[in-house]
Amino acid sequence: MNARSSGRAASCGDAVGEIRTKVGGTADFVLPAQGGACVKLRVSPGAKSTAFKGLYGENAIKFSVAAPPVEGKANTEVECYLARLFGVSSSDIIVVKGAPSRDKLVFIGGCGPVRSRLA
Repeated sequence: MNARSSGRAASCGDAVGEIRTKVGGTADFVLPAQGGACVKLRVSPGAKSTAFKGLYGENAIKFSVAAPPVEGKANTEVECYLARLFGVSSSDIIVVKGAPSRDKLVFIGGCGPVRSRLA
């Protein structure tokens, strides 16, 4: 799955479905939140490409990032990739927990269909 080459998702729900297919069908890594949803990620910076790699345990998505872990570049890459994937503005994607670590909680705002797909 590559957001750069596949273009924007038709809706946030479609993108969640694509992630579920890629990582194994569970949604323990997605938490409903007011105005959107939060996604638990395990990020590996400095990879060859930016992509989802599967599940990390049962409660997070393993996510490789091409950007290095220097001066927030990896976090910016995560935010931009998710914004393209979910078809929202990059300002709607926020790393709310774990900015300096590999384990992150990322809020995806402006994405109402995510919550309805998780119900």
